[in-house]
Amino acid sequence: MPALIFDLDGTLADTAPDLLGATNAVLAARGRALLDLGHLRHMVGFGAKALISQAMEASGAPVTDEEMPPLVDIFIAHYAAHIADGSRLFPGVTETLTALKGQGARLGVLTNKPQELTDLLLPRLGLANMFAAVYGAGRQSYTKPDPRIFHEVVQDCGGGPAVMIGDSITDLNTARAAEVPCILMSYGFTPVPARELGADMVLDDFAQLPQALRELKLLF
Repeated sequence: MPALIFDLDGTLADTAPDLLGATNAVLAARGRALLDLGHLRHMVGFGAKALISQAMEASGAPVTDEEMPPLVDIFIAHYAAHIADGSRLFPGVTETLTALKGQGARLGVLTNKPQELTDLLLPRLGLANMFAAVYGAGRQSYTKPDPRIFHEVVQDCGGGPAVMIGDSITDLNTARAAEVPCILMSYGFTPVPARELGADMVLDDFAQLPQALRELKLLF
């Protein structure tokens, strides 16, 4: 059975409402105009620093490297305090993951969300014991799309064939660098529609995942 390696934000869970709150806390602290959910959904998926950088630029002027550390602190403190106020799993996630795990698939998470926030969020979403390995930003000195971190999470899941399941160009680039198939969800967080990115398969519904895996000869 394959190792199924999942992105988190925009793939398993709609975390945009709480990410928006944390981002707007940063903007408010600097007297900037606040963002709405529509703007934010195209900024998620590249890590907290990239999200803050894009938000600051969109609200008036870019942020310098020297200004970034205290902004990250504001973001993380607010987000940790409100991490699951509005975040919800996408439809079909719990049922599909449970069924796949029951069939012997090995499940892992590979996200660019900071490790401490990932570890805080998953139990709040009811996924605390679902995954054999969970890798977030900060666990290693490198993050997606570096293929080393993909191979490490796969090894922690028991090795063997694997697939990257995500929603963005970062996930696709990770899969390509690691030389594994990539399945993208069309409903996630990406400025370019998932169908235009060139993944092996694009799904509109998480519940379609088992059939997609069978079509890719990864599940029988």
